[in-house]
Amino acid sequence: GGVNIRHFWGRFYENNFELFAISAGMFARPMGFEANLSSSDRETPERGRMSQILMKTERDMGAMLTVDPRRSTNPLKKYVKLDVGVFNGQGLAGPMEFDSHKDVIGRLHLKSQKLNKAGWSLSGSLSGYLGGIVSQSPVIYKASGSGANASMVPDSALTNVGYVTPRRYAGADVQFKIPNRKGFSELRAEYIRGLQTATATTSETPGSYPVVSNNIVQPLYIRNFDGAYLYYLQHLGTDNLQFVLKYDWYDPNKKVKGKEVDEAKGFTAADVRYSTLGAGFLYYINVHVKAFLYYDRIRNESTNITGFQNDINDDIVTLRLQFRF
Repeated sequence: GGVNIRHFWGRFYENNFELFAISAGMFARPMGFEANLSSSDRETPERGRMSQILMKTERDMGAMLTVDPRRSTNPLKKYVKLDVGVFNGQGLAGPMEFDSHKDVIGRLHLKSQKLNKAGWSLSGSLSGYLGGIVSQSPVIYKASGSGANASMVPDSALTNVGYVTPRRYAGADVQFKIPNRKGFSELRAEYIRGLQTATATTSETPGSYPVVSNNIVQPLYIRNFDGAYLYYLQHLGTDNLQFVLKYDWYDPNKKVKGKEVDEAKGFTAADVRYSTLGAGFLYYINVHVKAFLYYDRIRNESTNITGFQNDINDDIVTLRLQFRF
């Protein structure tokens, strides 16, 4: 019945300069920190809303050049790593590539740097995403104006067929860690903003081109967005027990907020801002098994969209036993 893959890639290292490597196949996009943090290592049950919407399934088919000095004599070996790749765009969110346009993704990573004799460390990166979706419809929607004067306006022209609607992101992340007698304290933060192309009903990157039941193509929607997350991690006197506090938000349309998000002006549930405050405990039973107890307090803004006039009752409690293999 076919084959489904999660990872399938290879890497070639050049050994003359001990500087470059080329990867190709299905692997994680080099965009940001959380999207590249393995599920087996992540301290929360799920990635933040921003990461899930922009980088659905995290992985994509492509090829990537890595610049990472390996010689001990290279002065940059301890400091930087650069990844730049070309990818299909939809990743594992869809069954196949649905247009010929490729996305370029890059990340300049500052490797973990010790700040003092106590072992404090700092790392971070700058990321960029330059991509898009080829419109198959002559109609494209964009938000015009801002605030109370904003509305979602259609642009109808035959030249829109074949136009590359933008997926353009710029982001930065930082990780600051302090070792304790047992375990560590850590602060993490990441912020991404830009332009996202999706559909009328969701700002999630589509896995296949949107069509209605009779195979009529739907118009694409372009929105200005931003999102971020903040982590606080703390071991509680032992390497086995860890407290996690996390706040994240995702605003799919920065041109409007609150009651300005109105159905009468062409906005939908896809334009509603969400924020999540999560807290919980991890218990590392051994190197292969850990247990979660985690609570997500999810809040959406009050709008003039049916069903979103007030906050939805959608908080989540997670109790999980997770095996790593």
